[in-house]
Amino acid sequence: MKYYLGVDGGGSKTYALIADEHGKIIGKGQSGNGNHQTDYEEAKHSIRESVEMALRGAGLSRDEITFAYFGLAGADREVDYEILRPMLAELGLPKYDLNCDTVIALRAGTDRPYGVVLICGTGTNSAGISPRDDFYQCGGFSYMLGDFGGGGSLCIEVFRAVIRAWDGREQPTLLTELLLQHLGYDSVLAMFNDYLDHDKTPPLSTTKLLFQAAAQGDEVATTILRVQGEELGKSAQAVIKRLGMENDKFDVVLAGSIITRGEARFIHPYIEQAVKACAPHASLVKLQVEPVVGALWLAFEAEGNSLPQEVYERLRTVSDYNLV
Repeated sequence: MKYYLGVDGGGSKTYALIADEHGKIIGKGQSGNGNHQTDYEEAKHSIRESVEMALRGAGLSRDEITFAYFGLAGADREVDYEILRPMLAELGLPKYDLNCDTVIALRAGTDRPYGVVLICGTGTNSAGISPRDDFYQCGGFSYMLGDFGGGGSLCIEVFRAVIRAWDGREQPTLLTELLLQHLGYDSVLAMFNDYLDHDKTPPLSTTKLLFQAAAQGDEVATTILRVQGEELGKSAQAVIKRLGMENDKFDVVLAGSIITRGEARFIHPYIEQAVKACAPHASLVKLQVEPVVGALWLAFEAEGNSLPQEVYERLRTVSDYNLV
């Protein structure tokens, strides 16, 4: 019997899954932050802990893993791989490979080994693999380095919109009352002074107010979400053109809470418009399973193997990987 390990190391959680050659999950693990850019020692611990937990659950030793595939946040450049390769080597797995978490999200969202992925959760990123097996990543670094949006930025856009409406630089918005209630202030002045005096940053949960206001027809909120959609569309176009995929048929996988929740209807049309203008045969699809499943599929496909249909069908129907 052959056994495969998939690991998804994200900025807040790390997941590990072990499946046998038929695609039956026999071991799973969960830990904390797996991004070395945030905290190297913490990421090292999380990755090891999740793998060891999955191995214990499966009743397997490291030597029994046929192939392991790691999709890790922060695996963006060669300097990152120079840090991560030795870290993973210490796990003692016989065979493994490593890539950015965008790659496993892409693989989890499509039945093809190529396509484009747009991630918009806490942060934002985009990448693609062409039918000719070329890879390109666009963004994923910061606003200064070209990105826009993700929850980490949209929560600030909400705050700015309220301040600008209060001081007269922006039109009135429903976001004002929603934000005051959400943060527990009686007035914008009190909120302004508290945040200024104590160098505070709006919590990520503030982002959900954009969708609440947009659903009530608020122009300021819908504009912010439109800009997010347009920016994601520009990223998709950049990846498609760089990889020469304009005439190919492929999926554009949407991943991350901002663009997979139901209210994302305020964003999707602008992404689709940009994609269709650039690659008319492409299709937008929402990620339906956890990215760690993509890591498992890639482990099966390592060394030139094809993914058995049995494995694909069995794993894509699994929806709960959380440990209880």
